[in-house]
Amino acid sequence: MARIPFGVSRFDKVVDGGAPRGTVVLLVGDAGAGAREFMYTSVTMNAVAHEDSDLFELHYGDLHEDATLPPEVHYLSFTDDEETVRNEMDYVLDAELVDAATDRIEVRDFSPEYFQLSPVPREWYLGETTTLRDLGGGKGRADVLTALGNYLNEHAFDNLVVIDSITDLVAAVSDEMTWNDIAMLVRGLGKAAHRWNGLVLAYVSRETLGANQLGHLMDAADGTLQFEWESGGSKRARTMVVQEFSGVLSQIERENIVRFETEIHDGGFDISDVRKIR
Repeated sequence: MARIPFGVSRFDKVVDGGAPRGTVVLLVGDAGAGAREFMYTSVTMNAVAHEDSDLFELHYGDLHEDATLPPEVHYLSFTDDEETVRNEMDYVLDAELVDAATDRIEVRDFSPEYFQLSPVPREWYLGETTTLRDLGGGKGRADVLTALGNYLNEHAFDNLVVIDSITDLVAAVSDEMTWNDIAMLVRGLGKAAHRWNGLVLAYVSRETLGANQLGHLMDAADGTLQFEWESGGSKRARTMVVQEFSGVLSQIERENIVRFETEIHDGGFDISDVRKIR
């Protein structure tokens, strides 16, 4: 089965190279539990592989025989510009990795479309060269979901796309954009991704959703990775659980793995140990 690497070396080895092509994966996380770090590691490693093969081999190793790199890497944010995204990655990964990856990661900042109908002052989110006329002006301004859909139609084919984040869309629910719109967006992504033949990672903060809402999103996606804090005695550990993921969960179940213990180091997000059924 053809796959796109997640970019997390030890995890990719367990799941035969990465995610099956044509899938949408939710990254559902408790605050600070590793979902964002997984996301940053994924885009960075897939980009570095194109720019610096020696650096990629040092931090990742060899690609699985069933895995092929996406030609392009796209990072979509509703609230942050390219500089902010780059700074966040610098906090997580070694600067050499981020420097090598920067030119191969296309960051699309949707904050003009996201904030335009809000009371947020325009100078907070409009760049020096961006005006409301660029967005269509007045009543014809582009809806953020429409802008997102148009961008994906143009750039998602065969590529890795990260959406940061569904949580921001939930925060924007109003008369203009309802919860049903967001749920249908994710369901539509699941259908379109099979045609795009790439990989879409979408981040969701667990704290922002009720159980029913999260269930709707998980049902619409092809797979879900849940990032959690687990306490044992005086220590807290980051863990990751794979939920309902065709082409991935079956491999994990064959290995009797129930949970991954994770860590974050200069090379980004990584697997430190696995919990197996005894």
